[in-house]
Amino acid sequence: MANAPIPADTHPEQQYLSLMQQVWDEGSERSDRTGIGTRSICGAMLRYDLASGAMPLITTKRVYWKTATRELLWFLTGETNIRPLVLQGVKIWNEWPHARYVKETGDEIALDEFVTRIAEDEDFAKRWGDLGPVYGKQWTNWPTYRYRKDGLYEKGEGINQVAEVVESLRTNPGSRRHIIEGWNVAELDRMALPPCHKTYQFHVAAGRLNCLLYQRSCDVALGLPFNLWSAALLTRMMAQQTGLEPGELVWMGGDVHLYLNHRHLIEEQLSREPRGRPSLEIIRTRASIFEYEIGDFAVRDYDPLPPIKAPVAV
Repeated sequence: MANAPIPADTHPEQQYLSLMQQVWDEGSERSDRTGIGTRSICGAMLRYDLASGAMPLITTKRVYWKTATRELLWFLTGETNIRPLVLQGVKIWNEWPHARYVKETGDEIALDEFVTRIAEDEDFAKRWGDLGPVYGKQWTNWPTYRYRKDGLYEKGEGINQVAEVVESLRTNPGSRRHIIEGWNVAELDRMALPPCHKTYQFHVAAGRLNCLLYQRSCDVALGLPFNLWSAALLTRMMAQQTGLEPGELVWMGGDVHLYLNHRHLIEEQLSREPRGRPSLEIIRTRASIFEYEIGDFAVRDYDPLPPIKAPVAV
């Protein structure tokens, strides 16, 4: 597992850049689901201290943290249709339903036109904008089934894993069962994309809330900066809701890869140096973790280098 110790005086972002360099230099070149090809390693770990508002917000290229935040808040609503994201200008899930629409209808509609129809036509969005039972559905409404005397099963009440973890952190902080799981094996074939950041485990020590995220599949260049921000943000929100101080985010990756068509991004980003130490202020405490809004979050001291565009593999 890639987990080389980082000297205490090293910028926290350097471990991300070191992981990118390792995957690019040492990764096994493989074919993959998208047909693009990757360089991949098995197993990696990153650790970030979230004390004093610190956040793992990448500075060697601009990361649109508001977009990642809106996605997390969308997960917490339990919504699985992209329309609420589209109406906020969030584009990160658009390619998957667009690809499904083109495949199933044979209509070679441009992505921008498809997204416009999602925004303007609610019925069209209901038919073509749904992603299946992805993250938010599993997090807040994990399906259950009850056995009946006639030998059949009937649908039971869904499980809100997020609410249950908040309650367990408040009432039983020493538990080893503070887990939010997205990998519902029975429903994977109905998801536009099975969960990549699949398992969150929370841990309380000395009044601090730690989070370990296991990510089965990780696109280091495009996905990981969003995943680190979102996991750290969720940890900060959970800490506020449970009266704990933010602790450490521990990220663990399974198939950790870079796409071969991202060479320009990788080489450019690895030539840059981290700058500044961004922090997050949660401006107000909401009554519930499900009530936060985008205006509740303010990032300080974020002066990143310019963005680096690269195609998303679908």
